[in-house]
Amino acid sequence: MIEILLNIWAAIIGASWYEQLATILGLLGVGLTIRQSILNFPVGLVQVTLSGVVFYQAKLYADMKLQGFFFIVLAYGWWHWSQPGENRTVLPVTKLTWEARIGCIVAGLVGAFLWGWYLYKNTDAAMPFRDAFIASFSILAQWLQARKKLENWIGWMAVNLAAIAVYWLAGLYWFAVLYLRFFVLALGGHYEWLKPSRRHSSD
Repeated sequence: MIEILLNIWAAIIGASWYEQLATILGLLGVGLTIRQSILNFPVGLVQVTLSGVVFYQAKLYADMKLQGFFFIVLAYGWWHWSQPGENRTVLPVTKLTWEARIGCIVAGLVGAFLWGWYLYKNTDAAMPFRDAFIASFSILAQWLQARKKLENWIGWMAVNLAAIAVYWLAGLYWFAVLYLRFFVLALGGHYEWLKPSRRHSSD
C-alpha cells in the first residue's frame, strides 16, 4: 500500500508542466462558466490545446481528438455568447425538451459504442470504450454548453465520473483529481444555472 502511494505521489510531482497548467486552467474555466463569464472561452482554448498534448502522450486518442472538437466549439461558443439577441445583453439559460434529452442520450451511447469499436479495432488505445464514452458525451455536453442549455451540466457529471476512473488507471493523477473537482463544480454549475433558467421559463 505504501509503495502504491509513493508511486502515485511520484507521478503527481513528476507530471509535465503542461499537464499541471491544463489542470489549473481547467478549474479556472469551469469556475468562469458557472459565473456565465465569457472569459471561460479564451481560457478554455488554451486548456484544450495543452490537454491534447497530454492525451496524445497517454495514448488516449479519442480524448486527444476531442480537444480539437472542443477548440472549434469553444470558438463557436465565444461567438454565440457574444450574440445574445435583440433586446438582451446576456444570452439566457434555457432547457431542452424531453424529446431532445432522450435524443442526446441515445446519440451519446451510439457514438460511444461506434467510436470505441473503431479504436479497439484500429489503434493501440489504452481503454478504447471508456475513452470513447468520455469523448462522445463530452461532445454533447460541450455543444449544449455553447448553446447555454442547462442540461450541459448533467452531461458533464456523467463524463467526469467516467474520467476520474479512466485517468486514474492511466496514471494521469493530476487529471483524475481535476475531474473529481470538475464533478463537484458541475453540481454547483447546475444549481447556479437552474435559477436563471427558471426565471427565463417564467418570462
